[in-house]
Amino acid sequence: MMVFKRKNSMWADVSPTGAVSDFVSVWRSSGRNRWRFALAALVASGSVLSLIIREEHRAPPRLPSITYINSWRADRSDEEIKASNLAFQKIKEQRLREQAEAEEETKKLYRTLGRISGMDVDKIERDAAAQRAAEAKAAAAEAEHARAVQAAAAK
Repeated sequence: MMVFKRKNSMWADVSPTGAVSDFVSVWRSSGRNRWRFALAALVASGSVLSLIIREEHRAPPRLPSITYINSWRADRSDEEIKASNLAFQKIKEQRLREQAEAEEETKKLYRTLGRISGMDVDKIERDAAAQRAAEAKAAAAEAEHARAVQAAAAK
């Protein structure tokens, strides 16, 4: 590994074989009580590790915050409700008109691009219209079939 090969590394003077031989020499020179000390060290380490492993911290979940939004006054009359619905319907229709105009403008740009590129745009539009008509016819036939099956099941 490259970590151990660098000159200025703190691991430069570390040798696994040297560490094992040092441990063996200390183990041999420690006397009769070495097994007791090793067992005490293992028990102490195991006890601390078992306490750490079993420890569990769980915070209770935060309660959700509820925000109420009052969009309308509670004391509105039926006429006010109808008037606001009509105003919103007009806004919706205006947005739909603007969206349809934007889509038509986009189609116009693509037609122009197609003609510039040498494509037969009219043929492409006829084919697309025929495909849409076939899909609509298939959907209508499927709906008719479903109604017929439902009517037969009802009898």
